[in-house]
Amino acid sequence: MNRRRAIAGCIAIATFIGLGTWLTTPALAIPVFDASNYAENVLQAARALTQINNQIQALQNQAAQIQQGAANLQRMDYNAVQQITNALQSVESLMGQAQGITFNVNETNDTFRRLYPDEYDAAVTNNQLVLDARSRWRTSMDGYRHTMTVQSQVVENVQSDRQLLADLVAQSQGSVGALQAQQATNQLLALSNKQQLQIQNMLAAQFRAEAIEQARNAASQEQSRAATKRFLGTRSFYPDN
Repeated sequence: MNRRRAIAGCIAIATFIGLGTWLTTPALAIPVFDASNYAENVLQAARALTQINNQIQALQNQAAQIQQGAANLQRMDYNAVQQITNALQSVESLMGQAQGITFNVNETNDTFRRLYPDEYDAAVTNNQLVLDARSRWRTSMDGYRHTMTVQSQVVENVQSDRQLLADLVAQSQGSVGALQAQQATNQLLALSNKQQLQIQNMLAAQFRAEAIEQARNAASQEQSRAATKRFLGTRSFYPDN
């Protein structure tokens, strides 16, 4: 009995000591969920994600603008300016080959006064009249020949312009940027200007030939008058009354 009481007492003392220790130990903290704070954090994260997406979109737009700018600055490989210039120079070279009455102002005035005098004086010889008439005839023939030569060259250029026009239109339609489109447009305008200049040169050659022929007819009338005057002299074929 005594032994049992001793054991029971030890158990009671141990239990009391353990209970005392538990009572004096601080209590463990239990976490508490703050819903409002969590919602605020989620909202801030959403705002930050929106800002990141906006920055990404801005960078993509800038990249697209840079690519578009590079395309606008890309030059066109096709260049028809030299071909257009060569064709126009061929016509201008023919215009410079005009003989007799040329397209030089001073030379034209000098030659015109020599070949187409306002009147012949009484001292002119028949041989001189014949030589002048032949010179005027040759000048008229040269004028018509020159006109037909220029017209032939213009027609050849127009025929070659068909393919050139098709190539330039294709380049314009296939342009990838503003610079290529502008270059194609400029070359199309150059082709149009060349054709207009060709027409002007052709008309100048034609009007020149017509003017030379009209001057020849007028000079022939003056020559006939001078020849008749030389033939008649001071004689009168009508008796005085």
